Amino acid sequence: MNRPGAAIVGLGMTAMGKVFDQTASELAVAAVRGAAQDAGLRLDQIDGLLTNHGVSAGIGLGLQRDLGLRDLRLLAEIQSFGSSAGVMVAQAAMAIASGTATTVACVFADTPLQLGASTGAAYADPTRRMRPGFAGMPVAGGLIGPNVGYALAARRHMDRFGTTSEQFGAVATSTREWAVLNPLAQMRQPMTLSDHQNSRWVVEPLRLLDCCLVSNGSIAVIVTSAERAATLDCTPVYVHGWGQGHPGYVSAADSDFGLVTGAKQSGRQAMRMAGVTIDQIDIRELYDCYTYTTLVTLEDYGFCDKGEGGALAESGALGPNGNLPTNTGGGQLSSYYMWGMTPLSEAVIQARGAGGDRQVSKHDLVLVSGNGGILDHHSTLILSPHARN
Repeated sequence: MNRPGAAIVGLGMTAMGKVFDQTASELAVAAVRGAAQDAGLRLDQIDGLLTNHGVSAGIGLGLQRDLGLRDLRLLAEIQSFGSSAGVMVAQAAMAIASGTATTVACVFADTPLQLGASTGAAYADPTRRMRPGFAGMPVAGGLIGPNVGYALAARRHMDRFGTTSEQFGAVATSTREWAVLNPLAQMRQPMTLSDHQNSRWVVEPLRLLDCCLVSNGSIAVIVTSAERAATLDCTPVYVHGWGQGHPGYVSAADSDFGLVTGAKQSGRQAMRMAGVTIDQIDIRELYDCYTYTTLVTLEDYGFCDKGEGGALAESGALGPNGNLPTNTGGGQLSSYYMWGMTPLSEAVIQARGAGGDRQVSKHDLVLVSGNGGILDHHSTLILSPHARN
């Protein structure tokens, strides 16, 4: 099916990590302004704004006023957790195709880190996850925060397929190899498998180095039509396909929770729309909130058979010298944690050929994966430096 084309024409990124001197709104304003400048656009040429806030809930519809934007044709808050970046780009592309808007800024901002508090404090708040009735029993019983949920998923994968902690470690070390090459990464100290295996338990079977960073900061992209992109003084990245997948798992013995994720459904949709097959993908930018999610996502997209993600990681295929370059900026494990904007921003950088020492030579098709909740929500984008014929 032929669809009107869309392109990402601007990328704006603030400082990320232990940034304590700016509010989420201030960071978001800086990111959108940076994206507009990168695109060669004035702020008043933006007629659509989609926002996604993290756990601090520091941005929303009021960002329009903070940016000084008037007479927007599209304004909405998008919340699909870690899959939101992909959803925002898809919504922007559809709005542009329908004529609802012409130029849409998509922005994520969050400030969960607070001076004097642990990095995981914001994500461990049980009040964020309390639900009425039996749905609230897991939290009432002590299953608080995403670490516990992902630990259960990882353990199920290990029990079913024989995946090992050392294979999780292979993901962590290959991702760190990429981060060493990325001047934007928070963690650039080389890591060995021994470092991973000697890191403390967070929730078994997940060690500290199996878990992503927590970061303050903001990232924004600007989406417009492929036709308009060709007229701008920028390096466009074209959106060839998108998809979503929301499994709706329940806590039942016959559930596929931990074994199969919504990446399978969203990936199939995105690649069908893009008219490509899995073997044509050059770079994989995956939502790696945990090392386990990298493995299960690779399996669900079809880069290896189900249960063989661990062996794939051990083979060295994912790192700078491998044949399946994955999370080339260091991902959320070692670079920065901006929810789904982490893989999206690196995908734009790679598609533009702007990765410096970490640039992958063949970057015609880049897959971007988002994952939200605890394997509840997934999005997929297929991006390219080339416009679709």
